Amino acid sequence: MSHLEVLKKPVVFSNGVSAPNATLKSAMTERLCTWSDDDFKKRGWPTPEYIQLYKTWGEGEIGTIVLGNIPCDARYPEAKKNACIDPEIASHDEYVKAYKPVIDAAKAHGSLVIAQVTHAGRQTSEEVTPTPVSSSDVQCPPGMGMTFGKPRPLTVDEIHDIARRFGFAAKVLYEAKCNGIELHAAHGYLLSQFLSPRVNKRTDQYGGDLDGRSRIVFEIIESIRKAVPDPKFIVSIKINSADFADGGFDSEESFIMSKRLEAAGVDLIELSGGTYESSGFEHKKQSTVARESFFIEFAERIRPHLTTAKLAVTGGFRSSKAMAKAIEEKSCDIVGLARPLCGEPYLCRDLLSGKLEKAKEFHPDLPQQIQIGACVVQLNQIGHGATPCDTSTAEGAKFATDAVMNRQEPEHGGEKDQQK
Repeated sequence: MSHLEVLKKPVVFSNGVSAPNATLKSAMTERLCTWSDDDFKKRGWPTPEYIQLYKTWGEGEIGTIVLGNIPCDARYPEAKKNACIDPEIASHDEYVKAYKPVIDAAKAHGSLVIAQVTHAGRQTSEEVTPTPVSSSDVQCPPGMGMTFGKPRPLTVDEIHDIARRFGFAAKVLYEAKCNGIELHAAHGYLLSQFLSPRVNKRTDQYGGDLDGRSRIVFEIIESIRKAVPDPKFIVSIKINSADFADGGFDSEESFIMSKRLEAAGVDLIELSGGTYESSGFEHKKQSTVARESFFIEFAERIRPHLTTAKLAVTGGFRSSKAMAKAIEEKSCDIVGLARPLCGEPYLCRDLLSGKLEKAKEFHPDLPQQIQIGACVVQLNQIGHGATPCDTSTAEGAKFATDAVMNRQEPEHGGEKDQQK
């Protein structure tokens, strides 16, 4: 079997649902939905640009497309212009009507579509709210170009309400014909804040040992399954292989969690790593650099212990050969891509056809701390029907850097604009 045939092989989940191939578009911050500083009810509604973005990715032969991130509480988004599904803002039917065109666009050419639902917790920008919430009152240091206020600990009733919100979002997504939901428990978001002993200093039933710190995760899974009992509805979770921070959620606890998540009926586990404090994408041993995946060694440890859940690994993959090798060696079942699909939305199609062998690399002139912002610029361009700037070139890197540094959200900036 050739390496392309390995990638093209459908992925069949234990519930019988299948993805057409082994590629996955991981969730990212799109920042293309409506926003109001003052009126929560005007936050997070899909726009024509948001639909256009997913229409484009839907044309790219991606096996599984993960929408989002989509906060479940409009008060605590990851950033302005996030999508949102908040039961205190609008009715179930209103959200179904709003999200179905997005999901239809993403599914139009056969991709499996899952939506990532989130809560930023203490990683809600100070610009959005001066007092975010978290597992405890441990403040998040500045990161990703943002500063964060000192959080207040969530009450037990508020924790129960968050589980309700995830269940509400799951029901909306199911009725909008989405194939599943992903919980974001990585990258320092709220569920990651509960899992981390560095951040979670609670002394009640939601703190202490891993059983306590992970309790909210399993209560959310239970809420989702009650809201959507259909076994064909995929429940996925994104977790850190490690926080890469002293005293944080480590690889041993992640290993234990992965097995517990499968036992709880989770269909897909997506591995990543790091937080706003300490990015897992910068902790690269030479062995993982050569294999193009930042978290592959941990995946190899957990994969043999999973019998029903599929394992996806996101972070670092660039070439079709490295992706196929990870699957052939049974390190993972699915390979996740994020940043490469911002500049090359049809990358999966081009890799699977053999037209391309690998994704473009960022130009050396594009600073590491600017890369995520540059991706947001590219997504904005795709949403407006423009060709995304080519950040593998000096010209494209400069265009993206200028847009990020000037906090511009260009409705253009593709090839034609760079030629001006």
